[in-house]
Amino acid sequence: MKTLTEQDYKNAAKELRCEIAAIKAVAEVESLDGGFQSDGKPKILFERHKFHEFTGGKYSAEYPDISNLRAGGYTKNEHARLEKAAKLNRTEALKSASWGKFQIMGFNYSIVGFSTLQDFINAMYRSESDQLNAFVQFIKSNKLDDELREKRWSDFARIYNGKNFHINQYDVKMAKAYKKYSNRV
Repeated sequence: MKTLTEQDYKNAAKELRCEIAAIKAVAEVESLDGGFQSDGKPKILFERHKFHEFTGGKYSAEYPDISNLRAGGYTKNEHARLEKAAKLNRTEALKSASWGKFQIMGFNYSIVGFSTLQDFINAMYRSESDQLNAFVQFIKSNKLDDELREKRWSDFARIYNGKNFHINQYDVKMAKAYKKYSNRV
């Protein structure tokens, strides 16, 4: 469970042509204090509305805590929710979770450089460096580097977190975190 070094951030910032503080701001807002839980598992957030979408709502009536038209239902043990969903449909469950320090959704595995969903999951378990590499590829694939570079947090959050980003004030939180990290330079 390798954690990120300052050099990892420098390399990513160089590749994206943005400030290190911008990447650190996203990481802080997405995962607070790292890409792994104390038990060594990667941090995840299981998105029941995605599981509902990917399975056509097949499990929503019987299991509304893990399959629901509406987002939510988060708990202190997201891995337990993921495991429950995986017993019903493993592939769609893994695609329905956001993973690691940068909370990349499993369904994005191919655009972040993995040929299989399992390769992506293995990388999310391996290291924060692999999680950062997935983030860099996500930014490049979605052409979000300009928004990150120019610190257009609302535009960035809308694409990165979805159209309802304002509910959780992702843009405001990223701007605040960026200011904190840019003042450390």
